[in-house]
Amino acid sequence: MSNIPESKRKYVSKLLTRHMAKIFLAVPANISFPKEEEKILQFWKEIDAFQTSLKLSEGRPLYSFYDGPPFATGLPHYGHLLAGTIKDVVTRYAHLTGHHVERRFGWDTHGLPVEYEIDKKLNITSAEDVHKMGIAKYNEECRSIVMRYASEWESTVTRMGRWIDFKNDYKTLNLPFMESVWWVFKQLSEKNLVYRGFRIMPCSTAVGTPLSNFEAQQNWKDDTIDPAVTVSFPLLNDPSVSLLAWTTTPWTLPSNLGLCVNADFEYVKIKDGETGSVWILCEKRLDVLYKDPKKAKFTVLEKCKGKDLVGLEYEPLFDYYADRKGKAFRVVSDSYVTDDSGTGIVHQAPGFGEDDFRVCVAQGIVTGEGDIPVPVDPFGRFEPNIKDYAGQYIKDADKPIQKDLKARGRLIRQSQITHRYAFCYRSDTPLIQKAVPGWFVRVSNINDRLTKNNGDTYWVPDFVQEKRFHNWLENARDWNISRNRYWGTPIPLWVSDDYEEVVAVGSVEELQKLSGCGPLDDIHREKIDHITIPSKKGKGVLKRVPEVFDCWFESGSMPYAQQHYPFENEKKFEATFPADFIAEGIDQTRGWFYTLMVLSTHLFDKPPFKNVIVNGLVLAADGKKMSKRLKNYPDPTLVMDSHGADVLRLYLINSPAVRGDNLRFREDGVKELVAKVFLPWYNAYRFFFSQLALLKKDHDREFVYNPSLKLGKEDNVMDRWILASTQSLIGFVRTEMAAYRLYTVTPRLLELIDSLTNWYVRFNRKRLKGENGPDDAVQALNVLFEVLFTLSKLMAAFTPFIVESMYQNLKKCLPPSEGDTRSIHFLDFPEVKKEYFDEDIERAVGRMQTVIELGRFIRDQKTIPLKTPLREMVIINGDEQYQADVKSLESYIFEELNIRTLTVTGEESKYGVKYKLLPDLKVLGTKLKKEAVKVKNALPSVSQDEIKAFVKDGKINVAGHELVEGELSVTRIFEEEGSAYHAHFTKDVLVLMDCGLDEGLVREGLAREVINRVQRLRKKATLLATDEVLYYYTFTTDPKDELKNVLESQKSVLDKALKQDLIEGKAPGGVIIDEEQEVSNSKFSLVLARRV
Repeated sequence: MSNIPESKRKYVSKLLTRHMAKIFLAVPANISFPKEEEKILQFWKEIDAFQTSLKLSEGRPLYSFYDGPPFATGLPHYGHLLAGTIKDVVTRYAHLTGHHVERRFGWDTHGLPVEYEIDKKLNITSAEDVHKMGIAKYNEECRSIVMRYASEWESTVTRMGRWIDFKNDYKTLNLPFMESVWWVFKQLSEKNLVYRGFRIMPCSTAVGTPLSNFEAQQNWKDDTIDPAVTVSFPLLNDPSVSLLAWTTTPWTLPSNLGLCVNADFEYVKIKDGETGSVWILCEKRLDVLYKDPKKAKFTVLEKCKGKDLVGLEYEPLFDYYADRKGKAFRVVSDSYVTDDSGTGIVHQAPGFGEDDFRVCVAQGIVTGEGDIPVPVDPFGRFEPNIKDYAGQYIKDADKPIQKDLKARGRLIRQSQITHRYAFCYRSDTPLIQKAVPGWFVRVSNINDRLTKNNGDTYWVPDFVQEKRFHNWLENARDWNISRNRYWGTPIPLWVSDDYEEVVAVGSVEELQKLSGCGPLDDIHREKIDHITIPSKKGKGVLKRVPEVFDCWFESGSMPYAQQHYPFENEKKFEATFPADFIAEGIDQTRGWFYTLMVLSTHLFDKPPFKNVIVNGLVLAADGKKMSKRLKNYPDPTLVMDSHGADVLRLYLINSPAVRGDNLRFREDGVKELVAKVFLPWYNAYRFFFSQLALLKKDHDREFVYNPSLKLGKEDNVMDRWILASTQSLIGFVRTEMAAYRLYTVTPRLLELIDSLTNWYVRFNRKRLKGENGPDDAVQALNVLFEVLFTLSKLMAAFTPFIVESMYQNLKKCLPPSEGDTRSIHFLDFPEVKKEYFDEDIERAVGRMQTVIELGRFIRDQKTIPLKTPLREMVIINGDEQYQADVKSLESYIFEELNIRTLTVTGEESKYGVKYKLLPDLKVLGTKLKKEAVKVKNALPSVSQDEIKAFVKDGKINVAGHELVEGELSVTRIFEEEGSAYHAHFTKDVLVLMDCGLDEGLVREGLAREVINRVQRLRKKATLLATDEVLYYYTFTTDPKDELKNVLESQKSVLDKALKQDLIEGKAPGGVIIDEEQEVSNSKFSLVLARRV
């Protein structure tokens, strides 16, 4: 501007000052983070930010991500938001670091959750009800609700700041997806991995279908109350003698076919003293009959081993299966029988228990094929052949059965038991074990391949992979993939009536060729159940089996089905399989993670993913499961509306749940993050722009960021420190994110925010305000901008809203650049500037921070405000480097702790500091047992020199035992009684502060309180740093002129801080704000007024 005339230069300068003021006005003193996020959402919508970012990244290396599909029949909860945030952070980071990341949302649209809702709505209780209304109508009802909450899902996910494609989503009900599921099944069938069998399966009587083993593990209850009955079974060869069996499921007794003992147990025949009855049971289980067997009235008639009872026949309890006498109703043995409960004799109902089924098949009581008595329909009601209880729900029949047995003299004991039991995870009703025919995929034959493929993946946390998932795979059983339901992908098997001819169909085209049917645009049951295929073996026509796929089979097929592989996108699939990354909750180790692994191992003998993050559960604040009924958690939408999505994201991502542990959700924790992180961060950003306006006003300097700023050893140490810390953090984040350790990254990011706000800005306010001249101010502002801009890029994946908001102003300070820079999310993740690395500076400032924090602690303990100066601080550490580090930064210690003298020394004894050893009694007790007491008693006699040697070497001999760190700790003792000094310390350093006060120190402290009141009132009036105002005061009360004397004696302190006079008297006019203040015992009116 040197060649511009003076008058025009002033005019241009004024315009630029106004321009900076406008920018600053766009950074208001008070901010609503939720409202600011709504503005950013609108901005992203206007520039189509997500799709634009994908276009900008085309041609980059692919980073593949699979999104596990949720059901849209319920609303998203905190578990979904946690997993979604983890997915968003990782995929955003992958994009920022140079990858192209396709992110498609998926919907699970089939299965029990949907059918259960329709059954409740239409009061459907049986298969007959469905067939009466027709499968087509029933499925249409299901289809109508599958996307019930889709808009709410999209709204919530978008509001959380997650970038994912809803328009190009996948749904498991769409024909392309279902056809790929058929293809997956056809591959398994051709490999002879599919078979029809009868298995004892966990069944839900509420929804009328078997569940997979992993579904059955998802809802256990520890306080389930069931009947516990002891029943007699008279021997055929001597009806006066009865075997006693115990059960908690009386409803299974009508299906009894055998009794099982343990061949190695000792059994007794006793005569009851009260009834004269003769019973046989395990000797150790007499307490099932008598509270105190030692005092009970009974006589032992005979003892024998369990093997001696094998083969004995008995009278059936009921006559429903009496025609099976000879093969059934006899005693067998098996080692699964225990002597810790019951009678040591277990009643066998092979249709309702896994061990019962196994034992009865092995012992020839049943074949395990078509002769298993299962007189209970899918909804838990007795079939007509159980004539006494036909139509009754099994649990309702428990009491009538007990009543009948009691009337017949067969019920010997009757009580209740509280135990752990599995419930349906959808309907919250008790599951039953039941023999069901079904279609199975072989899994037990590939346990070794499953564990090998698991070993080729990377998990965070690793214990889930190495323990929980590995153990599940190692013992995985064959998978029942069929469901006797309606709304799902039909199993594409066409069979003859005798099941000897079976045809697996792998595509719509194949079905058309085999059957001659016309075009198909839907392959749900109502569209294909009528289609037949001519038999090639002269068996007439083949009909489709009635079952549909377990919806877990569909979700396990999603890597292929979402791409309609192999019918389309073959190259795309091959380029993105296995997925680079997936993430879900810890409950999916037996769900989605498992089904993905089983199918990919069978199809390609490789894992389906490379990296996985497993999150823990989000519980209510009291540690209980979140419950809509109990209303024990805040609505996620309301939390976002109150505090913002960014803070909720950060709260979740910085929680134990990211390490696989559980999180107790507390809204107070969210509020705390706003106060401790977001507001200080925002205020540092706002402070930056206020100083730009001040720089323009006071020095007529326009700020433009210099990305190539070079700092030498002579430059400001705090500049060098914050830049070094920032660059170290960039390297750390890159390393840890490559290892998917989000739980180590977020604390370090928050640490940088703390370093920026509570250390750098706080210690450099004067420089940033230009008190050391404009050149130094520009350098400090350049450093502050560097950190704010870098921090925004570092936090972009974690808190996408606030960084976008900041960037829209920060980018105005950037020099012109190529490319689309409209959004911070279009920029690259920062590279490390190694030239800023400085380990010495980071070490020295770290030590200074420790000393200051110790000093602050002492002040807090003694309730001495920072504004009151103290005479001396003594820093004790014997290391010369430590002393040099602290001395090099002593000016900051002086200013921050407001002390007059600083002494740095290694002479502890001079100040009366002593050492004391403290034992960890738990650790020592484990190691030394009784000798631990001797060590404890010997500790007071250990010399100071010995303790100092322990501090240095980490080991010491006490009472003949060598002890190390962790077993003993060292504390320093400073006798404060009678001394003005007070102490605090860490392992490395001890600090003493002289807390004695005199008149001068007190007066200066009061002067600083007055300065604070002026500054606070300016802030309350939302004044800018460039606003010129006058300060007036009038006393209301001032005992003994205390404060008046302070203002007079401390005028130089006041003038230096306020840069103008504090005028006694009333303001003549132009009052901006008038407020009464109180300092010490004095009250005064403080007025800020415009210059008149």
